[in-house]
Amino acid sequence: MSASLEERLTELEVRLAFVDDTVHALNETVATHDRLLHDLRSAMERLRGDLVAVRGALTHDARDEPPPPHY
Repeated sequence: MSASLEERLTELEVRLAFVDDTVHALNETVATHDRLLHDLRSAMERLRGDLVAVRGALTHDARDEPPPPHY
């Protein structure tokens, strides 16, 4: 019975080591994705600002035009 208990304990230790490795790998993946998401959000905000600037430059206000020559 003792050998069986020792084998079971060894099996649990091996499984725990694999779980620890998996959790570590997943944690690195999540951290990488978090950094990527942060970078993408920053880029999107910059693009949004650029779009607002371009829209502002392309907007045509009739009040800015000189009056027609017949006035």
